[in-house]
Amino acid sequence: MSEEKGTGSRRGDRAESGSADSRDDAVFKALANPTRRRILDLLRAEPRTTGAVAAEFPDLDRTTVLQHIRVLEHAELLTGRRVGRTRVLALAPLPIKRIHDRWIGDYAHAAVELLASLDTEAE
Repeated sequence: MSEEKGTGSRRGDRAESGSADSRDDAVFKALANPTRRRILDLLRAEPRTTGAVAAEFPDLDRTTVLQHIRVLEHAELLTGRRVGRTRVLALAPLPIKRIHDRWIGDYAHAAVELLASLDTEAE
């Protein structure tokens, strides 16, 4: 029965952050911080343990790095899985693709069209 409650609470958390706008907000919030962007860059190269990620930030204490990791997990930008006593983190690129498709792709297309029309007018 406790498993059902645990599953239900996870569903509740996702339902709470389930709308496309709130999921996008979580991604933008996560990407707004340079430390979190650097963590994603590290994980883009290869999955790493939590300890290996924390070691890349000698100027930050481990608790601070773990807080950044939690924000990235909340935004679903990375995943973690247990391997023995360690936790391996990996990049989850789908939220970034979603942001690209929703925001960047359309705006880049509009900018290219604007530049093309300005070029045509100049001729």
